Order: sequence, then C-alpha cells, then structure tokens
Amino acid sequence: MEQRWPARLWIVRHGQSAGNVARDAADAAGLARIDIADRDMDVPLSALGHEQARALGRWFSKRPKDQRPCTVMSSPYLRAIETSRAVREAGGLVEPDRTFCIDERLREKEFGVLDRLTRHGIEQQFPDQAEFRRLLGKFYHRPPGGESWCDVILRLRSLLDTLSLHHAGDRVLIVAHQVVVLCLRYLLEGLSEEEILAIDREADIANCGVTEYRFVSGSGPSGELVLHRYNFTAPLEEEAASVTDAPDANVAAR
Repeated sequence: MEQRWPARLWIVRHGQSAGNVARDAADAAGLARIDIADRDMDVPLSALGHEQARALGRWFSKRPKDQRPCTVMSSPYLRAIETSRAVREAGGLVEPDRTFCIDERLREKEFGVLDRLTRHGIEQQFPDQAEFRRLLGKFYHRPPGGESWCDVILRLRSLLDTLSLHHAGDRVLIVAHQVVVLCLRYLLEGLSEEEILAIDREADIANCGVTEYRFVSGSGPSGELVLHRYNFTAPLEEEAASVTDAPDANVAAR
C-alpha cells in the first residue's frame, strides 16, 4: 500500500508574541480591551519570542539530517512567519535556503466582534455573546464576524488533503497557533469534542512547544500518523530559553 502521509510531522505554536505580553498587561490591569496597535495578523514576536524560535531552530539543527524538517508550512500571521524564519536561519532545516510555504488555512481563529477584548470586556460589551458561548461551548460558538472551532477544523481538513497528496514521505514542520494545533490533533487522532476540549483544559500550549507525529506503516489499513509527543518543551529548555504558555491576545474568545 502506497504511503499517504509525511514520514514525520511537527506542529509548533509560534514563539511568544507582543500580543501575549499585551494580554497579560490588560488582564493585570482589569481592562476591557487589549492595547495592541497592529492588526492581529501583523503582531510580531516579542524579544523572548525571537529567542524561543532561535532555540527551536538550534535544537532541530543538532538532530541528524533524517530527523529534521524538509518542508515548512506557516500561518500567514507575522508571529508564525518570524518563528519559521528563525528556525530556518538557525539551521533547523535540511535545506536552509528552501523557501517555506505560507498557507492561509493555518491562520489564527478569527474572533470577529470579540477581537482585542478580554474576558471582562466581552462580558461587559457583549453579554449576549458571553451567554451564547456558555450555552454552546467554544467548539460550536461562532462570534459575529468570527469562527468557531468547527470552522477552523473545516479549513484544516483541506490542509490535510494537501499533506496527503503532495507531501507523502516528506518531513513537514507546521508553524501556527494554539487553536490550530488542537484542531489538527482532533483531526489526525479522530478525537471527539469532549476529548479535545479535555486536552485543551489540561494546559495551554507552550510558545514553540512541539507536537510530533510519526508515520507507522502497521497502524491502520494503509498506515497512519501516530502521536509521538505533545507540547514538548525540551528544545527550549536544552537551549536555556524561557518557556512561556500565555494564551494569545484573544484568549477570552478562543
């Protein structure tokens, strides 16, 4: 049976962003709105985020060539692109000059009218949406102008088709966002709503935390990607980079 999946797949959350820092400041001050001047897609890495991304790249660079990514697929958001570049510039790829693919299907969950609001701000300005989310749950709740987790999953289904059709046997690194990492787990492992939300409740995904799948030929009728490790932070710890797991600026709407 022909192999249909990458030999290895790493899914990484971007490094700490300026949005993470601004969200923490807004929460500490009890503010309704997060003070960020840029569009969400233009929010860059913080200084620590750049350090984390370089540490991840150095960690990959120390692996044997057959354990490093060949292909990088990145969210179009600046913080993910900067993370991808740092990994490449630190020697983390087999071919350091290879251009990575920016794929809009990997973008952050869209928050619509709840963009930039803290939990306090949502309850204050959109109490009806806070109640809808409580009743429906984050998996199905779609804020006006935004997306539910199901909407993110729908676009990621076609991304997995691309992986299967064009990257069979490849070693692929995906750089994206917390919700994207979780929704890819939901799809790759055939999880239920309850199972993926239980994983989400356990802990936030660390910035530059690594989720890794390996292809196992004897698993399933034609082989499948099997989870090897989740939210793995040793790459940062080994390179003496601080580990952070603060949710993105729009955590209340996540």
